[in-house]
Amino acid sequence: MHRRLVLGLAATLAMTVAMPAAWAQDTVKIADVAELSGPGATAGVNWNDGVKMAIEEINAAGGILGKQVELSEYDSQSDAQTSRAMVQKAIDDGAYALLGTVYSGSTIVNMLVAQQAEIPQFTGSESARITAMGNPFIFRTSFGSQKSMPKIAQYMQDEMGVKKVAIVWANTEFGKAGHDAFTAEMEARGIEITADIPTENAQADFAADVVKAKGADADAIFVYMTEEESARFLREAKKQGVDKPLVGETTLIGQKVIDLAGDAADGAMGHVSLTPDAPNPNVEKMSAAFEAKFGYRPDHNAIKGYIGAYAIKYATEQVGDFDSAKIAEHLHGLKLSAAENPGILIDIGWDDTGEVSRESYLVAVEGGKQVVKATLPAN
Repeated sequence: MHRRLVLGLAATLAMTVAMPAAWAQDTVKIADVAELSGPGATAGVNWNDGVKMAIEEINAAGGILGKQVELSEYDSQSDAQTSRAMVQKAIDDGAYALLGTVYSGSTIVNMLVAQQAEIPQFTGSESARITAMGNPFIFRTSFGSQKSMPKIAQYMQDEMGVKKVAIVWANTEFGKAGHDAFTAEMEARGIEITADIPTENAQADFAADVVKAKGADADAIFVYMTEEESARFLREAKKQGVDKPLVGETTLIGQKVIDLAGDAADGAMGHVSLTPDAPNPNVEKMSAAFEAKFGYRPDHNAIKGYIGAYAIKYATEQVGDFDSAKIAEHLHGLKLSAAENPGILIDIGWDDTGEVSRESYLVAVEGGKQVVKATLPAN
């Protein structure tokens, strides 16, 4: 009898050890690694607030597979190597899924850690390289630059009649990827690049760059930098009386840029993958709730973080357990409709590289707000 008791206890112990950690606890862990300090804090705090709001909603509605989500936050300090260490710490702390980072240069480095651990990671980064490296555990919540640039290039050619363009861009992983994708689209359309002006990360003074762009004999100036630098450029362009169209991607005309640049943002235009002003009731509801909770309007980063958290929830529930590798495999080719999965906000899908397919928008800044001029189909 004593022997049977020992064997029974041994079997119970073996089952406990074999049981996935997420099932053995009352909660499950999701980690957010974001730029909560440093030059990327404008984007990272927005992203993190979007994640926090989504997780609170998920928990209030019963959690994921009946378990409450324990959200752990890690500050990358806007530094690539720090972000790598934080991703490793998040995995060591037991996270079964990851969110972040926003900076492409950080994600390029830290996603390899998540890949080795076979942990799915949702990023807000937009460098084309991220989904071109064959990592089966990385997924975007927004377009890579290789998908957004054809849309803005077509608009500049067909709607604006641009023949010559000047480019001002950030000399970073994010900026280089956007620069290369944009110049390729310009060359394919026979549009002349009259000035190619790199800038530095966290640059404060754009007077010389504006002078170069202003004198470049261009029909429009394409601006591709992060939010704070874009706002500084817009203020300097207004100061110098630039009268050429300023065109960009989300980081030129996002809500945070508008907040920072004030009336200097009026007239800027471009393509955005996500906007709180989208003509979509799910987005309108999320944006209103976010503003009521945090006291400021969300930008595209907040919406990206929110979508990422819900994507983890829906994919986990479809798989039926917290097996990280199975969830990542399930996400490839997955399509989620907002009608059935409202937290995703807009119908969305991921291809076999983790790239997103979803509708997007052409907007102009008017009176301190994004005004949607056209809704573009998924590509």
